[in-house]
Amino acid sequence: MQSSTLSPATPVVWRSLFTAPVLIAALGYFVDVYDLVLFNIVRVPSLQDLNLSEAAISAVGGKILNFQQAGLLVGGILWGVLADKRGRMSVLFGSILMYSLANIACGFVQDADVYAWLRFVAGLGLAGELGAGITLVSEILPKEVRGYGSSLVASVGLLGAVVAYFTVTLFNWRITYFVGGGLGLGLLALRVNVLESGLFRKTQQRKSARGNFWALFGTRARALRYLRCMGIALPTYLVLGLLATFSNEFGEVLGIEEVIQPGRCIMFTYAGTVVGDLFSGLLSQILKSRKKAIGLMMGMTAVLLYCYLTAVADSADTFYWLCFGMGFGIGYIAMFLTITAESFGTDLRATATSSVANNVRATTLLSIPAFQAMKPVVGVINAASIVAILSFSLALLSLITMTETYGKELDYTED
Repeated sequence: MQSSTLSPATPVVWRSLFTAPVLIAALGYFVDVYDLVLFNIVRVPSLQDLNLSEAAISAVGGKILNFQQAGLLVGGILWGVLADKRGRMSVLFGSILMYSLANIACGFVQDADVYAWLRFVAGLGLAGELGAGITLVSEILPKEVRGYGSSLVASVGLLGAVVAYFTVTLFNWRITYFVGGGLGLGLLALRVNVLESGLFRKTQQRKSARGNFWALFGTRARALRYLRCMGIALPTYLVLGLLATFSNEFGEVLGIEEVIQPGRCIMFTYAGTVVGDLFSGLLSQILKSRKKAIGLMMGMTAVLLYCYLTAVADSADTFYWLCFGMGFGIGYIAMFLTITAESFGTDLRATATSSVANNVRATTLLSIPAFQAMKPVVGVINAASIVAILSFSLALLSLITMTETYGKELDYTED
């Protein structure tokens, strides 16, 4: 049952934002994002060190990235199911151990094929972090501050991309993988005394079947709920996975004289997303609506994306700040995952949240090939515009047709 009004948060409720589970979930997402974007940043120097030609670097780099994304797809389902069957904390332990060891191994890699498989394993492990963390935070926090908690997790986490960028500027690419793996193992030690979600422990005592991925599609209404949660997030990885990653191509065709650095664009975009996630959490609490907050952020992103594609930026600095602005606009990553967690019962909550998080990340497996296929025919700007129009249309339709979840009680199951 959804309440229309929430009682004011007491000091005790506010203090719950800064308890160990919330802070450690935030640090976990920090390490997750650091490791997730690291290959994008070190792709060229790492493959050059493996003695690949310029042409091979492009082809092999794409292959390795696809392996990582495939790991995210598989892991999003695997860890979500395990989180509902075995508990949120068991996934947070297992996933971080997997991707930490895989990243350390990447620091020793000497062969491109081995590199690809290690990124698959890393992607598999990384898939468990965000969904389980947001699910845990959503279940342990009082409903009065749930939006703030998710935004705190996302904002701290997304700083991992900024730190990754500066780490790469300071160290050899192999060292950056060792740093990521070491951060993960250090966080693993911090998690030893973190308690399991009380709502999950209550669900363990019930007879409902937990963690059945196919149950998400068991009824038409539930399947549409799941697809809408993914749909509202499409603009986020359009910006992160396409516009920021291939920013050098856009800078060239827009006539910007200085060469645009994709790594710098990624850093500016993620920095904007950090601020945006804090803002969207506050906005949703003020408006008492997740949907209105996301709608406003989405509209802002659309305006800035139009500026990005229509040569409003006449210098590299202006271009980078546009990336920051778009990053701010898509700063509702925590919000769409909170909506997902609030949209499903405890028996399917982690399965839905984890798989949605990683399915959205993996949409680049569709958007980037579509962009690349259309580029020779209609050009870079028109190809990106077509992908953007489709993404925003689906996102808007999903947002309009979904149910508001602000203030919803989470102590229920789907069965």
